[in-house]
Amino acid sequence: MTIVLTPYWSNGVQKLRVMPQPEPKPARGLLPPAMDQQVHYVRCLEQLRSKSQSIEKYIYLSQLKDADPSMFYKMCLTHMAEITPLIYTPTVGDACLQFSHIYRRPEGLYLSYKDKGNLGNVLRNWPRLDEARITVVTDGSRILGLGDLGVNGMPISIGKLSLYVAGAGIRPSSTMPICLDLGTNNEKFLNDPLYLGMRQKRVSDEEMNEFMDEFMHEITTAFPKLLVQFEDFSTDHAFAYLERYRHKYPVFNDDIQGTGAVVLSGFLNAAKLSSAASGRPLSEHRILFLGAGSAGVGVAQQLQSFFRLQGLSEEEARDRISLADSQGLVFDKRGPLPEHKKYFSRKDYDGPPIKDLLEIIEHVKPTALLGLSTIKGAFNKEVIEAMSRLNPRPIIFPLSNPVRLSECEYHEAVEWSNGTVIFASGSPFPEQTFGGKMHYPGQGNNMYIFPGLGLGAILSRAASVTDSMVEAASLGLAESLTHEERQDDLIYPRLERIREISGQIACSVVRAAQRAGVDRNSDLKNMDDEALAAFVQGKMWNP
Repeated sequence: MTIVLTPYWSNGVQKLRVMPQPEPKPARGLLPPAMDQQVHYVRCLEQLRSKSQSIEKYIYLSQLKDADPSMFYKMCLTHMAEITPLIYTPTVGDACLQFSHIYRRPEGLYLSYKDKGNLGNVLRNWPRLDEARITVVTDGSRILGLGDLGVNGMPISIGKLSLYVAGAGIRPSSTMPICLDLGTNNEKFLNDPLYLGMRQKRVSDEEMNEFMDEFMHEITTAFPKLLVQFEDFSTDHAFAYLERYRHKYPVFNDDIQGTGAVVLSGFLNAAKLSSAASGRPLSEHRILFLGAGSAGVGVAQQLQSFFRLQGLSEEEARDRISLADSQGLVFDKRGPLPEHKKYFSRKDYDGPPIKDLLEIIEHVKPTALLGLSTIKGAFNKEVIEAMSRLNPRPIIFPLSNPVRLSECEYHEAVEWSNGTVIFASGSPFPEQTFGGKMHYPGQGNNMYIFPGLGLGAILSRAASVTDSMVEAASLGLAESLTHEERQDDLIYPRLERIREISGQIACSVVRAAQRAGVDRNSDLKNMDDEALAAFVQGKMWNP
């Protein structure tokens, strides 16, 4: 595409609009004589695979997206399972750590605390003002399990939006990565001469609240059709800002809602396999979380839906879920608790603190153990063996990213459970042969959920993203397994089907938005399901 700046008038002021134009066919002699796009695709794939390190592959793909976005996305779609881990987790963690050192060119929008009071004008500097439909916003304060990375968190927003394009066909020109630079408390970066952000400590909560209020008002004013996704804010801020804005603007938090939805979907299928082996009713599952931050509590909130679907009350559903943090089992009489932990705090235990995970397992007797702790090796041999002793088919979900922070690896879980484990992780692991049978790991990748959720919210022009829309996305994913995938005991569909899955999820989300009365695209209400599916498919961009 060629970009042309076209003048136009707005409120009596002449401005410039960015207008993409079809790339003219190069004049003879400007391309090699045997240049062929299909052969060039093979060439690009060969160049990618020639790189020995994942970060080198990340840099290559970033350059390719800049030089030839259609080729980049064609490769993503054709080799989804290979390329997704390179443009997002786990490689994006290394890209964030090294961002100020591997930086090549501007991509996305940076809003600094120094811009406070002028955020509207900065936002309107975005060159594709009329095209923006979705933004991923981070403040870099809690990137994956890596901590406060400041402005180095920008690759999170960039990578997430690349997956929206690849996974749901959202037009690349409609995406807007944003990083909010509110300082960093990371001394390493503050002392790094190449660090690209402000060299100051993070602003106070009061200052940040004022900044965020201005930001949300101005961005929804400048971009009235925009869906806002928050990503990798610190735990307290993640919950606070989701609650602060979700009923006023079209906004959601993928760490809280997306992670919860994708885990709920996998758990629905895992619980059926586990109950088939044990004979226990689905309503009798018990879930233990190791990790009680924004992701852990967000997933726990979403998993209440599983129990409510089995006919349990909210209180009964809550009692089926327990949390453990760095101080052990979370219970009321342990002492003062952060606000986000109180809801799932155990009220039926008043003994001494239980800090050891094995002791917590013996007390709770969970059928499922989920990890969002970022503690490598927390699910050790003794833990997996204890879960296997309690359950014929234990559900083990080590969900922390990246791989080096995962609570256990797939080959360990398979071996230590004697091949009985039902497994899903946050990062990809290879399949394993054990006992003469091939075992397939699940990956609780948010990419299964957020592209379709985002597409459905955009197409319905949802005024807000409701809990029912998130749940509809989760149930749509759970029901998307093919017969062959069920035969292989998979709990998630194969990632290569992501476009098909995202289309199905988008339709479910549109219908949920309509039932909730938050849709603003009335034309879709008159479509039957077949027409809606065709409409959604027709809106997906293809390279």
